[in-house]
Amino acid sequence: MGFEHNENESKGFVENKIEGRNAVLEAFRSGKTIDKLFVLDGCQDGPVKSITREARKGDTIINYVTKERLDQISETGKHQGVIAISAAYDYAEVEDILANAEKKGEAPFIIILDGIEDPHNLGAIIRTANQAGAHGIIIPKRRAVGLTPTVARTSAGAINYTPVAKVTNISQTIKELKDRGMWFVCADMDGTPMYDLNLTGSIGLVIGNEGDGVSKLVKENCDMIATIPMKGDIDSLNASVATGVLAYEIVRQRLGKK
Repeated sequence: MGFEHNENESKGFVENKIEGRNAVLEAFRSGKTIDKLFVLDGCQDGPVKSITREARKGDTIINYVTKERLDQISETGKHQGVIAISAAYDYAEVEDILANAEKKGEAPFIIILDGIEDPHNLGAIIRTANQAGAHGIIIPKRRAVGLTPTVARTSAGAINYTPVAKVTNISQTIKELKDRGMWFVCADMDGTPMYDLNLTGSIGLVIGNEGDGVSKLVKENCDMIATIPMKGDIDSLNASVATGVLAYEIVRQRLGKK
């Protein structure tokens, strides 16, 4: 029992399903990034407790599921009550993103995603972030998509150049970055037209969940609320499209264009 590789479509991105107690425990102890851990509900023997203890150290999401669900996820049929899903790509730290800006001699430009669940949206946003010169992306550890093979493929290679950090608390991260001189603007239909806001300097752009938008607490921690002027018959844009529109307004202002 060990690493089971699931080849993903055409470009060779690999998502690892790690099955079996020894293999999963070794993966955690080696420092491998594990996004999710599936454990047989009610199983609390010594080896499983050791695995869940390691999982909590890294803030891995633990899902207690039925045997039927584990059998469905499993590719070997020999999961021994535990299956771990590792990230297709390694995550960065927030400090890495700030260091990226410093290395380029630029004021930080960070995109923060408050609960994006669609991997195609995340991949498209990573691609846009790279093209717009953003220094990195921050996503939450829970209730959001991670760096899956679909995300990697949709990013068209940008995932190799734009660091993505995972944090436990988006609001707290915003507060800490504000203490370091950053300003934050979030996208919302009830805000100020983006052309009327000063989006220069050290800036963080916050984009909300595809259905619910930016959460109330996160919005309260932002300095500005921006709305995108729209003339059509529907009142919202896809999350990745909204990111692109606002990111390039930030680019325009950073370039000093009228």
